[in-house]
Amino acid sequence: MKRDNFFKDSITLTISNLATGILGFMFSIVLSRTLGPEGMGVYGLVMPIYNLFICLISGGMIAAISKISAVYFSKNDFKNLSKTVKICLSFDLIWGLIIAIVVFFSSSFIGTNIIKDNRTIYAIKAICPAMLFVALSSILKGYFYGTSKVKIPAFIDIIEKAVRISLIIFVVNALSTTSLNYTVTLSYIVLGAGELSSLILLSVSYKAGKHKLSNVSYKVENRAQLLFDVLVISLPLCLNGFLTTALSTVSTLIIPRRLVSAGIVYSAALSMIGKFNGMALSITFFPMIVVGSINTILIPDLSQNLSKKDYFTLENRIADVLKIAFLLGLTTTVICFCIPSSLGKMFFNRVDLGAYIKFAAVSAPITYAAVTTYGILNGLGKQGILLRNSLIIALEEVVLLYILTGIPSINIYGYGISLIITSFTTLILNLYEIQKKCFLDFSLGELFIYILFAILLFFLLTIIKHILPADRMVFTNIIIILLGFSSFFLSLKFINNKTRT
Repeated sequence: MKRDNFFKDSITLTISNLATGILGFMFSIVLSRTLGPEGMGVYGLVMPIYNLFICLISGGMIAAISKISAVYFSKNDFKNLSKTVKICLSFDLIWGLIIAIVVFFSSSFIGTNIIKDNRTIYAIKAICPAMLFVALSSILKGYFYGTSKVKIPAFIDIIEKAVRISLIIFVVNALSTTSLNYTVTLSYIVLGAGELSSLILLSVSYKAGKHKLSNVSYKVENRAQLLFDVLVISLPLCLNGFLTTALSTVSTLIIPRRLVSAGIVYSAALSMIGKFNGMALSITFFPMIVVGSINTILIPDLSQNLSKKDYFTLENRIADVLKIAFLLGLTTTVICFCIPSSLGKMFFNRVDLGAYIKFAAVSAPITYAAVTTYGILNGLGKQGILLRNSLIIALEEVVLLYILTGIPSINIYGYGISLIITSFTTLILNLYEIQKKCFLDFSLGELFIYILFAILLFFLLTIIKHILPADRMVFTNIIIILLGFSSFFLSLKFINNKTRT
């Protein structure tokens, strides 16, 4: 690939995010073996509440701080940069404390009347400190991204995930409790401890690096103006994140109730959710780390090209990123179809995940590409359109989940069908808006070639699987995964050579 800053930073962030992703995946494996399918279902009921209030506290802060930090950093205006970070930390500390206190004292109401599972009440209390830690960390991460110090938050994320894994193993073994609600609560306390360690390390790194910067004399803005400059960027993103997360939370809470209405016992419904959402989707969407890394770097890159009116680079960048995401999704689908049951056995020590993994993998190519379009629209400054499309998709998801998961013959597979349909809708709506701003040259011939590549790869990997010893499952799985993703990187080289000629 072309050795420019975009791909260099993307590769750096991808490598570090892969390390954190692997650790995070290991955490989910340890967690699943500790909690079991039903426990993972209960754990998954609390997570949307956690994400919802994080969006309310600090939604859009990373993007806003990174954009403003990039401007001040390019002009060596470190006084206003430092002052901006300081006022935003103070603002988020006060605002976050208010939200955390309200959630803490409303935990019984949320657990009993909204989630409708009393086992989540203590876990909701446990997430309150973590929400505050994440909010403050997001500001410091935005500063590091904006000043091109990507490696610092990336390395700290690795430490944070390692702390989580160590603590969950230690706590569960030390406090060998069999009560599901206490085990889930302990899991969220561990999550908070990991976020605290991340905040401490980010703060130390920020203070250490700040004193090394030499300032150029600029007019120092007042605190209200600096905070306004950040909020005017972050509030639309916050509104987008909060509303879509709220609807996503509704979707998550709908699923167990609709499964019960389909005639499935509540504990069995939670187990199904834990297997499909907590385990199968974790495997299928693990490579999404690459897409997330590219999106992080893509937003300022597109903004810069747009400001310079360099539409040629802009259009090539968007086309390349969409192709990379789609091909990565295709490769993931092929691997999951080739060894579904073995993946479930290797990662979660379960033999009943094969069908879930295959069904979840169907959506991967479209979902990966669709997620990329959100970063593209953000980079093009289309936050209003992003909000509108996100709300349409979220509402569509609620309706689909309500209808599909309530049908006995479909049950939890309604989640996978909903994911496929909403991903298609997202891709169509977002590409329509992107095409208004820049020309994207995609042909059916290219799509046909990619699909043929996936079919050929599936047959090759299947043959290799049967050649390798059947009694060495882990070895066979690793070889299949390595060969699958190696072919993905070879296809990237082909794409890059084609687009540069």
